[in-house]
Amino acid sequence: MPRNDHGVSTLTITIIVVSLILAAVAAILIMHQHEVATRPASVVASRQPLSAEQKAYLSSLAFGDFHMSQAANFLNDTVTYLDGSVTNQGAKPVRTLDVQLEFVDSLNQVVLRDTVHPLEGRSTPLMPGETYAFRVTFEHMPADWNQTPPTAKAVYLEF
Repeated sequence: MPRNDHGVSTLTITIIVVSLILAAVAAILIMHQHEVATRPASVVASRQPLSAEQKAYLSSLAFGDFHMSQAANFLNDTVTYLDGSVTNQGAKPVRTLDVQLEFVDSLNQVVLRDTVHPLEGRSTPLMPGETYAFRVTFEHMPADWNQTPPTAKAVYLEF
């Protein structure tokens, strides 16, 4: 095996460098997931109660095209994805949207209730008549979940 001037093999140096890069990538991903997981709680806590106009407008948002998929991440854990779409059937642009998802078991009992933010990270509002496709990721699903897509209900919005 080739050795450098200090008597260390090229393979050893390559293994050390690759290990350091993988550790750095893992640390960045863990910090990013922690940031994403804690962000909605602080945002939700600072929100004002819905006005009568906002409450009435919630029914103008329609959800559809739900389908579930699963994949293994780099840690070999199963990650579950929900792909769906939201359509603004009203007359106002929507900038912020919170959606409550409910997953059920075979007895139709709720086993997971989660609030997601499908428009988060979007730079423009959801315009009247526009449909937006989104993806939500779940790292841990209940064992008794019946594997069907959840029901969705808009619970908060901002114009």
